[in-house]
Amino acid sequence: MLSPGVLYDERLTAPRSWWLIAALIGVSAGLILFPLGVLPLLGGLVVGTALAAAAVSSYGSARIRVLGDSLVAGDARVPLAALGEVRVLEAQEALAWRTHRADPRAYMLLRGYVPTAVRVEVADPQDPTPYLYLSTRRPRALADALEAARR
Repeated sequence: MLSPGVLYDERLTAPRSWWLIAALIGVSAGLILFPLGVLPLLGGLVVGTALAAAAVSSYGSARIRVLGDSLVAGDARVPLAALGEVRVLEAQEALAWRTHRADPRAYMLLRGYVPTAVRVEVADPQDPTPYLYLSTRRPRALADALEAARR
């Protein structure tokens, strides 16, 4: 259920396998400290797991929201009036736009573990950013929400 005034909300959480890797990093930290005793082993396990989990959580907390007057993607907040055409990118086309077709001036909320995306033109002539590339698991829903909010 969306909050009032929120037309779209998505959190780009990290895949489950990354959490397993975070746990394995903690186990590795514990094993590295094992020769020093049981307490350092437990300390390394706890601290290593906590640091790795914090890193995964931080990277996986990117959020995309369409509000009544703006698009919020990660740290960027763009008024809807400054946005142009919205284009849904399926996996192959999204790969092209995040690699060889990418413009270095573009704002990229890129998550490699999310194969689909949307590309939103920036229509503001004062803004040097040509477009926003937003990784999303639901590109059609995001595009529809942006179109609905601009009407």
